[in-house]
Amino acid sequence: MYKAVVFDMDGVLVDTERIYRLCWKKNGVNIGISEDDMERVCDRVAGGNKTTNARVFKDIMGEDFEYLPFRQRTMDLFDEYVAEHGIDIKDHVAETLGFLKDRAVRIALATSTGRERAMQRLSDVGILDFFDEMVCGDEIVKGKPDPDIYIRACEKLGVSPAEAVAVEDSVNGVISADTAGLYTVMVVDLIKPNDITEQHADQTFYDIKDICSLF
Repeated sequence: MYKAVVFDMDGVLVDTERIYRLCWKKNGVNIGISEDDMERVCDRVAGGNKTTNARVFKDIMGEDFEYLPFRQRTMDLFDEYVAEHGIDIKDHVAETLGFLKDRAVRIALATSTGRERAMQRLSDVGILDFFDEMVCGDEIVKGKPDPDIYIRACEKLGVSPAEAVAVEDSVNGVISADTAGLYTVMVVDLIKPNDITEQHADQTFYDIKDICSLF
């Protein structure tokens, strides 16, 4: 029996991955990057942090691409969108977290988003108090797809990776969790299952509540 669940946030718990993709693409098209190139970029940067995502952009756009100013413009667009429209919780998240709490399952967050933003998002949708521990993107040196963030989350929870389930929606996240040794579940959001996710995910679900079958 598993003792803990470690959740990714964007695209798993809150419906922000869609907003990020919208803003990345809008920013890219505004400076002349094709929609096709931006679509490829969005699939690869999902779940990553500033360092890994900078590498993705340079691989696709060239070594001279100035990633950090581009990223900041995208974050500004994101913040403008959220200020106007807000953020929605993903379907069945609250009842899934409640189910796990009722069974005394430990719950952690492992997100590439910085702590301040992560806590605000979880608070905005009313689920912050469900989490026993958090590891955020500004607290880890090597982000997803490296395993460090999931290893750290398990250490903070006091469980071994083999005793924990990871819930992810991105290629980077699935690789990270699997490499860390957690039982890895992909809950499909914008990125569809592919050869890489099939290699690294133990199960693929289309509704987060299906992870309750593991407990």
